Amino acid sequence: MSNMFYQKLAATNIKKNGKTYFPYILTCISSIAMFYIMHFISVNDGLDVMSGGRELKIILNLGTYVIGLFSIIFLFYTNSFLIKRRKKELGLYNILGMEKRHIAKVLFWEIFFVTLISMVLGLLLGIGVSKLIFLVLLKILHFKVPMGFFISTKSLIITAALFGFIFVLTLLNNLRQIYLAKPVELLKGGQVGEKEPRTRWVLTLIGLTSLGSGYYIAVTTEAPLAALNRFFLAVILVMIGTWALFTAGSIALLKMLRKNKKFYYKTNHFINVSGMIYRMKQNAIGLANICILSTTVLVMISTTVSLYIGMEDVLRTRYPRDISISAENVSKEQAEELNSMIKEQAEKNGTAMEDIVKYRSFSLAMIQDKNYFTDDSNDLDANNLCFLELIPLSEYNDLENKSITLNENEVLLFTYRGGIAEDSLNILDNEFKIKERINNMTVDGIASAIVANGYFVVVPDEKTIEEVYDSSTRADGDMGELSYYFAFDTDDNAEKEITLTNEINNKIQELSVNGSCEGVEESRESFFSLYGGLFFLGIFLGVLFIMATVLIIYYKQISEGYDDKERFEIMKKVGMSKEEIKKSISSQVLMVFFMPLLTAIIHIAFAFKVIVKLLAVLNLTNVTLFAFCTAGTIFVFAIFYAIVYVLTSKVYYKIVS
Repeated sequence: MSNMFYQKLAATNIKKNGKTYFPYILTCISSIAMFYIMHFISVNDGLDVMSGGRELKIILNLGTYVIGLFSIIFLFYTNSFLIKRRKKELGLYNILGMEKRHIAKVLFWEIFFVTLISMVLGLLLGIGVSKLIFLVLLKILHFKVPMGFFISTKSLIITAALFGFIFVLTLLNNLRQIYLAKPVELLKGGQVGEKEPRTRWVLTLIGLTSLGSGYYIAVTTEAPLAALNRFFLAVILVMIGTWALFTAGSIALLKMLRKNKKFYYKTNHFINVSGMIYRMKQNAIGLANICILSTTVLVMISTTVSLYIGMEDVLRTRYPRDISISAENVSKEQAEELNSMIKEQAEKNGTAMEDIVKYRSFSLAMIQDKNYFTDDSNDLDANNLCFLELIPLSEYNDLENKSITLNENEVLLFTYRGGIAEDSLNILDNEFKIKERINNMTVDGIASAIVANGYFVVVPDEKTIEEVYDSSTRADGDMGELSYYFAFDTDDNAEKEITLTNEINNKIQELSVNGSCEGVEESRESFFSLYGGLFFLGIFLGVLFIMATVLIIYYKQISEGYDDKERFEIMKKVGMSKEEIKKSISSQVLMVFFMPLLTAIIHIAFAFKVIVKLLAVLNLTNVTLFAFCTAGTIFVFAIFYAIVYVLTSKVYYKIVS
């Protein structure tokens, strides 16, 4: 036997099985390139010089781990399509006299060639495109970093090591299947599973319970902090439910339809239900994966796009005024001193202060049970944690230019986030009647950064605040002074505003006050780093997941094509015309193909409310914007999905005919 026999046979096999191998190789090349690019950007020193660069590098580093983990799972999974289609061919080699060790050599060289081609082209593509992608990121962030072309040796080594490991795992799994299978099993490997599937009621029940629980969590979660804690649990439950219902629930439903004689014994229903039972058994896992990937793409792109488009809304939610000063434990005298200092610095800077807001208040972290507020940590739960901002009436009247009066046990209530249906408040056993609910109130933007529910309570005087504080189990000595908030707008350009913000910050330190000054323009870069980074990561991972979805759809169409080719012949023999057969199978394929997309849209509909809560944690409160972004993403993805169907169905019908 020639020394190059196995190498030539492996090369011939790859070429002969091009319909299955070439898309797989293209996916490997793309995955390698994307992993290198993400890792290359995440370790780029140029990000260290920008505001928010550290947080951006953390986000990008997370993206590297996601791509790496996804590549291991996905390439391992898609390889199962390859080996399933190859089993008959490998079994034939075995019958014709090749031993399994010889087949193993052929498989080794096939994987070697795939690895070599994928590694070389993937790394070359990654290196060639990395700077362009980095420049796109900087464009998204509105930031300039001087950078020449260079290759990251660290990224090259890590990429090569990871994907080398993936290909070795793939080879070992293929060899395991070949060595454990008998020659006859290999010859029928592509037809495994042609027996009618059993109805698995337990798995169906698990699927319904998991999906229902995930939906229930998503719909009933109210507090943003609870949404943050429960979202991932809901995601896991929905994923389990999706897999279980596609795998077992679909077959259980079809068998129930088959038992309904009035429905089943009609020509179209009889053929479609019978065909779908076998079709779902073979494609359930693939369809569930398409559904989960589609849902991930829709959520990821709609949220990151809405965050990026709504950047100004986010900034204004976090910073209601252009420049704001917050300080703790500030007396009235210190507040006046701060006022004078701020006005003095504004005059020096040539800045006219507009829409001035200033008030003193006292903040308490509380546990809420309807209209009862306590500080007992034993009752702490993500749903009932909240903060109360107590404001003396005199401060509120000055703030809103009003002359409201309150009796000793009366308060005004402004609900920033949350809800109280009752007409009274009980704060640490201090009972107050709600005289009036305030619809709008000028408050500091720090409240938007707190993920818990929040209430601003206007009380008669500072003495009332002291009494509430003394009722607290956390009270330790005197309450001290109230916190102070001062904010204003300017007509200055960004550079002057940043300068004034920094000067006020320096003066606050000189006054030995525990406080700080923040500004919209000063924070803009760091916000763009965070939300721009999330947008970039969302689009980048969205492309990766779409690529995976397309490949699974393509392999599903090929698998169904070969299976339906035999079904065509059987249907012809029982007397069905070619048109009837084509119509029947086309309706089944269409139903199966669009089922994951429809399920993904249902998942998004149930998840909408909890995602809105999560976006509130990130300061995006524009629900209309998110709704439009979600609808737009679904519309574009549905069109793309339909195009993929049309293109891959051509391969399907070519095989069948």
